[in-house]
Amino acid sequence: MHPPRPLLLLGTVALILSACSAPAPRHGAALDPPVPRPSFTLTSTDGTPYDFARATRGRLTFLFFGYTNCPDICPVTVANVAAVLHKLPFEDQQRATFVFVTTDPARDTLPALRAWLDHFDKGFVGLRGDITQVDSLMGMLGIPPSIRGPATGPKGQYEVGHAAAVLVFTADNLAHVLYPFGTRQIDWAEDIPRLLKVRAR
Repeated sequence: MHPPRPLLLLGTVALILSACSAPAPRHGAALDPPVPRPSFTLTSTDGTPYDFARATRGRLTFLFFGYTNCPDICPVTVANVAAVLHKLPFEDQQRATFVFVTTDPARDTLPALRAWLDHFDKGFVGLRGDITQVDSLMGMLGIPPSIRGPATGPKGQYEVGHAAAVLVFTADNLAHVLYPFGTRQIDWAEDIPRLLKVRAR
């Protein structure tokens, strides 16, 4: 005996919703509305133009702004994400991209940027542009611009104040959540598999 047609329709709808839904991340700050994956081009560490939207479209993408002379926030953030990604199955690792945009192009040459990122993962993408480009990009994403501090010490060292959050774009080309500094490896380990389950539209 066949079930009534309305029940068949309800069953079909349930299957569609089940296929499209994905577990929501449990950490970070929800973005409402979500932020669309931005379109911009900067120079990658191999000296070629890197079209962010084209290169990362449909991929789980971590976008972080920082600088290689950062004493704490940047290395801790990048190390935590790298440690969790390295524990994922190889297939999942291949579906993720970490992009680091320098907020200190005056000191972060392309070789310096590459050498610093290689300490964490040789596949991480490093991008550089002039500070006007970078600040404009941050503004487009709703992130405050970086601030260069006063020179101190005999060699004129300085620090760069910058937002310490990681924007994460999923396969639907939207960032639904932003992760602040202090997100622990255990938090990333819980959320990244969930973020990988978001499907492209």
